[in-house]
Parts: sequence; C-alpha cells; structure tokens
Amino acid sequence: MTTLTSTTDTVTRDALAVLQPGFAGTTAPDWLLRRVGEGLCSVGLFGRNIQTPEQLSALTAQLRAERDDVLVAIDEEGGDVTRLEVRHGSSFPGNLALGAVDDLGLTRAVAQELGRRLAECGVNLNWAPSADVNSNPGNPVIGVRSFGADPRLVARHTAAYVEGLQAAGVAACTKHFPGHGDTAVDSHHALPRIDVDLDTLHARELVPFRAAIAAGSKSVMSAHILLPALDPDRPATLSPQILTGLLREELGYDGLIVTDGMEMQAISSTYGIERGSVLAIAAGADAICVGGGLDDEDTVLRLRDALVAAVRTGELPEERLADAAARVRALASWTQRGAVPEPDAATKEGTAPGTGIASDIGLMAARRAVQVTGTAGPLTEPAYVAAFTPVANIAVGDETPWGVAAELTRILPGTGTDTYNSETEAPVTAVLDAAGDRRIVAVVRDAHRHPWMTDAVDALIAGRPDTVVVEMGVPQESPRGALYVATHGAARVCGQAAAEAITGTPGPYGAGDGKGRTQFRGDSGPENQARPA
Repeated sequence: MTTLTSTTDTVTRDALAVLQPGFAGTTAPDWLLRRVGEGLCSVGLFGRNIQTPEQLSALTAQLRAERDDVLVAIDEEGGDVTRLEVRHGSSFPGNLALGAVDDLGLTRAVAQELGRRLAECGVNLNWAPSADVNSNPGNPVIGVRSFGADPRLVARHTAAYVEGLQAAGVAACTKHFPGHGDTAVDSHHALPRIDVDLDTLHARELVPFRAAIAAGSKSVMSAHILLPALDPDRPATLSPQILTGLLREELGYDGLIVTDGMEMQAISSTYGIERGSVLAIAAGADAICVGGGLDDEDTVLRLRDALVAAVRTGELPEERLADAAARVRALASWTQRGAVPEPDAATKEGTAPGTGIASDIGLMAARRAVQVTGTAGPLTEPAYVAAFTPVANIAVGDETPWGVAAELTRILPGTGTDTYNSETEAPVTAVLDAAGDRRIVAVVRDAHRHPWMTDAVDALIAGRPDTVVVEMGVPQESPRGALYVATHGAARVCGQAAAEAITGTPGPYGAGDGKGRTQFRGDSGPENQARPA
C-alpha cells in the first residue's frame, strides 16, 4: 500500500479520529502528540503507562495540551482487571463480588467512586462494565468479571454501574456485545463460537445490554465472537447484521460502538488488523481499539492508511467513516460537559470529595461479598498459606499481586507462604513439609476449571482436616475444608476481607455472607451495611 502523506484532508482526519491506539511509556511520545494534533481523538491507557496518580494526571494533561477534548480511555474494571493499580491490586472488588451482594446502591456507589478517581486523573472513558452473563462456568476469560449467571441480576447491576460511572463524568463502555459469557475459548487466543438460538440470545445474552442502553451507556464494546444464529460468517465486531442490524436498528442504540482490541488473535490471525479495521467500521463500529499489544506509530499509520484507501476504492463508504468519526467527537464533547464532582469543603470526613460516598467503599463492598462456610473458629496463630496459582488470562495479566498471604502476615506475624502451580512436583508433600505445625490456608482461583488444584486441596484436607480453603475465583465447587471462604474475586481488597474473615478480625463493616452478616461477630445491624455516607 502506498503511504499517504496528507494529514489535513477530511477523510484522513476522520480515519485518525476513529482510532483508539495505545503507546509505550509513562509520558506521551512525540509521535502520539503529533497525531493528536492531526486529528487523533482517542488514546488508550494500560498498566504500562501508569505509575502513580500524579504521573497519570501529568500524562493526561500532556495529551490535552494538544487537544483539549481528547478521549483518554482505560480498561479499569476494578477487581481482577485493573490498570490504575496494576502493581498493587485494586481498591475495588470486581463485578462478581458486587453481584453476590446484590445491592444496587452499593454497585452504583462503587462505580461512581471508581469513576471519580479516574476523572481526577484525567481519564474520561472506561472500557467497563462487563455485561456478560457468565452462563458457562468453564469460561476462561470472563468468570469473576461478570456480575453472575442470572441475566436479570446482571442487567440491573450493569445499569447501576453505568449510572454510577457516568455520574462521575466518565463515559461507560458496556462490553462485550452481544455477550461473551457462554464461551469456552478466550478471544485473545482464538475465535470463540456460541451455538445458541435467537430465543436464547434474547432471553440471556441481550438482557443486560438492553438495560445498559436504557441506562444511557455512552459506548458499547463489541466482542470477537461468532454467533451463527445472527451471522454465520463473521464475528460480531465485523458483522453488519450484529452491529447495525441488531444493536443500532433493533435495540435502538445511538451511542459510540467500540471494538475490542483488534490485535487479539480472533481478528488479527484471520483478517489482519488493517483488513479487520476496515470491515469493523463498514459493519457499524465507530472506534477501533488497538494497542494492548501494538503501541507504535507504524500501527496507527497503517490503520489510518487502510481506512483512507478503503474509502478511495469504494469499499468503505465515506459517509460511514464520517459518521463514525462524528460519534467519537460527540462523545469527546460529552466528556467535557460531564458531571465531574468538584471538591466540596463540607464533605464529611472519610468520604470522597463532592460525592458523599465513603472513600473506602471498595473495601466495604469486598467485606460484604465474602461468604464463609464451616464451623471452625478463627485463626489466632501464624499460618502457612499455599497459593495454588493458575495461568492468568491476558485480560487480567500476571503482574498484579493477589491472594491473602500479605494481609494474613500483617494480622498474624510469622505466617509463611509459597506459590504452587500445575508444574509443581508433589505439591501436597511440599505444602505439608513447608507448613510444619502451622495451620494451612489453601488459596485457589477458579478451582472448578483446574483439576490439579482440586486434587491438591482434597489431598491436603484428607491429611490436615483443619485446612482453611479460600476460593478467589468463581465459587463453583462445593465448600470444603474446616473453613471455606469465597471472596468472589482476587482484588487486593478481596484478599484483605478474606484475611479478616479467617482471623475473626473484620473491619467496622464486617466480612460476612454476601448480605453484610459477619460470621464471627453475629449479624451486623444497619450500621454495618455498606452504603453511600
């Protein structure tokens, strides 16, 4: 393809406008600032771009010095998927924890406080929430990122999350349309296929998206999945039947449609990112997300040039590209008018500025989401934590710490820990030898998907019946052990809440059974219910 040199004509500016690229580093490179000046409207941030809130604020200010209405997007779901706190673990539990509590006010408050923190750093588009119904327990990529397996529960919490996030002036991006919950394949690696009929799709997958649209979600992200009942040939991201026919025309959605990352293998290995991007815009998408693994100027120029060339050959109607670019600019304009709360001198101590929401609302929510089964008393002496660790999916990443060992060590000095995986030789013997006389705390994550993990835990319990089991993924397996703790997520605050529950030293809002009831302290009264202050 001949490289286009013009950066001033309308088609070229529109082609730049629909891209949402990433970049390397904690400051904006010169090439990115130059393209923003030429018409690029959006930038995507990942963990590699973030060190501290102050650094992030400086980065977004640097971008806005080139274009004051630039969309700064981030994949900040909270819970297991965090970019803002990628090195420490999230201050907010993920969707499954919120669904387990099933308090819409809590979900709304958590999303608003998360949004406030993003807005405070200059981020105004969040690729969240996940509205996927986790109907397939073996799903390798959604799991705790979903509010649950009940479409109606997922729908009401999706709507509450959208409302809370956008109340902070941050645009929500409800994903992954038309629903990634019933897949057994991770679309980062291959193209998943969902073979269900239209009635099932409407009764299950589409219910939360209808709720998100009704709640005013400013954007929706497409999924790289094949649904033969809707389109037997192309994945949703590239399908006119799904993006235009279903989402736009049937569901009446008029906001921004964003693609999932085009570098994901479901698209890039079959179509290539240039061809895939052209097909996505032609199908009805408005913004091309790319940059999770592609973060250089060459990628941006190749995609820009592919879109311009497609217009000039007639493959992509110029008015379709113009419409997509106009939707991106319209969202950028909304974020400038967004209802970002101003700091309020009269705000109560311990609440977020201007919101009346407790600044530790994430920890409060994590405590409420903990469910404890068993009759054993709390740990009062140093323990040994055996962390059984699966391979992390790409969305979660493996750089974010998780577990209960750090917090247990703080509460019970002398607690030790080691990590075990599917390659560990004789893990049960290793755990027993390392634990010595200390009580064992076995920490797992989605044990139902990892037979080696379940076998190891069962063998530990057979040898040491007083073993405590902590499940930090989807609690699909039956409770086991002298004490079984389900956190519904592996965020840092989930680990803290679990450690409090194990030791019987919960904070003022209690760790309990998902409804705010504390196991070791009796039922908590209204004063222990997490809610906006």
